[in-house]
Amino acid sequence: MAMNREQRRYLQRQGQIDDEGNPIKTPRENRPASKAESVTPGQYVREVRSELRRVNWPTRNDVVRYTIVVLITVIFLTAFVAASDYIFGEGVIRLLRLADNE
Repeated sequence: MAMNREQRRYLQRQGQIDDEGNPIKTPRENRPASKAESVTPGQYVREVRSELRRVNWPTRNDVVRYTIVVLITVIFLTAFVAASDYIFGEGVIRLLRLADNE
C-alpha cells in the first residue's frame, strides 16, 4: 500500500504498522455482549422518550420558514434545470440541422 510519511507515522504511532511499513497482525477480541449492555424493549422505549424530551424542537414559525425556503429553492432549481435542458437541446438540434444542410 502506498502511503506518505504522515500516514506512515500516524499508523506507527497507533501500532498498526512496524518500522518497515508492514502491518502488525493482532488478534481480535471476541467478547460477547454482557448483560449490562443488553436492554429490554421497555427500557429502550423509556430511554428513547427521555432523549426525545431533550431535543430542541423548532417552533411552528421556524418550520414554516424552512418549508418556504425549501420550496422556493426547489422551484428555482427545477426552472434552472428545465431552462438548461431546453437551451442545450435547441443547441444540439441546430447543430444537427447545420451539419445536415452541408
